[in-house]
Amino acid sequence: MIIDYEGFKKEIYKLSGIDLSAYKEKQMKRRLDSLISKNNFKDYNTYVNEIKVNKRLYNEFINFMTINVSEFYRNPDQWFKLKSIILPMLLEKNKELKVWSAACSSGDEPYTLVMVLNEIMPLENIKIIATDIDRDILEKAKNGMYTVKSVANLPEEYKRKYFDIEGNIYKVKDEVKKCVDFKYHNLLADPYPTNCDLIVCRNVLIYFTEEAKTDIYVKFNNSLKTGGILFVGSTEQIILYNKYGFKSLQTFFYQKEKEII
Repeated sequence: MIIDYEGFKKEIYKLSGIDLSAYKEKQMKRRLDSLISKNNFKDYNTYVNEIKVNKRLYNEFINFMTINVSEFYRNPDQWFKLKSIILPMLLEKNKELKVWSAACSSGDEPYTLVMVLNEIMPLENIKIIATDIDRDILEKAKNGMYTVKSVANLPEEYKRKYFDIEGNIYKVKDEVKKCVDFKYHNLLADPYPTNCDLIVCRNVLIYFTEEAKTDIYVKFNNSLKTGGILFVGSTEQIILYNKYGFKSLQTFFYQKEKEII
């Protein structure tokens, strides 16, 4: 049976649990066509049949289609706002914070969170839940080894304090790794953590359809404590934030005001 893109989406959902219908079709098809061409397959049919039996190709597909682009301290001015405004406000009510780094990719973001939090609390009080849909990228995150390019935006004192530097490789120190619990999670299908004080999900939702984003925003609301904060990426301002029970606290920071049923 020859399958088209709709058929391919169904096969991928059965195989991986990833619902490609939730991703913007034009962007996703462009990325997919590039990947198929790179591997010298002629169509969706031959490609999907091969990734069912070829683990290397399957892992490459997951990694490529889940858009693993990340770096430490991305958009430094936003991290400064988090450190100077948002975190002190949250810590007025709680001595410890439940923090979730959603779609954490290669770990740059949750490790950055540890470093920023350590400015105002000891490492032993910091625990970050970090999740992603790509199991291979989660293993990379657990290893905590990064290039000079990945850490380029980090303040120099962070590089000295939180890494062991070996040539051009920056290795996250074990005491920082211990603060992060990496887990598999599908934003579109799996239950969300509950009673979070802070959720960080940046530069991911731009790839989803409006319907998928609506569902995710509602789930983020339910995942947060009242007064908790959702921190999104620099291209992801939530226009109708009231619809999802949030108020705009700072640009890219939204505070939960009420439950959404």
